[in-house]
Amino acid sequence: MSTIIAFANQKGGVGKTTSAVNIAADLGCLGKKTLLVDCDPQGNASSGVGAENSEITLYDMLFSGLEAKKVIQKTKFKNLDVIPSDMNLAAADIALADEKNRESKLKVAFDSIKEEYDYIILDCPPSLSLITLNALTASNYVVVPMQCEYFALEGLSQLVFTIKQVRRLYNPNLDLLGVILTMYDGRLNLTVQVMEEVKKHFPGKVFRNSIPRNVRLSEAPSHSKPINYYDKFSRGALNYMEVARELIERAEHNI
Repeated sequence: MSTIIAFANQKGGVGKTTSAVNIAADLGCLGKKTLLVDCDPQGNASSGVGAENSEITLYDMLFSGLEAKKVIQKTKFKNLDVIPSDMNLAAADIALADEKNRESKLKVAFDSIKEEYDYIILDCPPSLSLITLNALTASNYVVVPMQCEYFALEGLSQLVFTIKQVRRLYNPNLDLLGVILTMYDGRLNLTVQVMEEVKKHFPGKVFRNSIPRNVRLSEAPSHSKPINYYDKFSRGALNYMEVARELIERAEHNI
């Protein structure tokens, strides 16, 4: 049975897609059969694993009645498949507006593939859209990548409120798996202050390893490769691998 994890943050530019792509690839490297689902119309997670310009996407699965297994694509990376996305998904809120059980379409679609994967990683759009609501309703856990800046704390509070609402209304089993601090620079006082503030408000929920600002991490998407395949000895690659190991530890031991 799959463990389904939504990578979500209502604030953009926090390293959410970077985290989803690289951790999904690392889970594959660690022997976990993994499916990456691009829930963002921008399609950055798709291009990050070489699945841009796909003819069949998540939109077709949600609105054309295609089974999930017919939308899934193999990637060239170990144990990693993908359901890609494109700009068609931007119309999802309008298409879902009048549908019955509109928040559960993704959850229902995953029922047929849950036994085939150890992990299903959902890269959510940076907004509280109906697609994000679908992702949270379908998931066991939420992982929040968060930039080490003051305004990111406000975004985190908003997201936690959203998680509580989704838990109350649609998915009582949804839980916060952890917060990943991204673009970390320990030389800056603000970075340290933000980290301490997050740890104070979410004890035990901050991942031990943070993700530093790293040029190689920024370069990898332009080569359609996760960082572990682009430069596995870079700081970014090493840190993401440690986060992936901790994610497994947290998910499988329900920390």
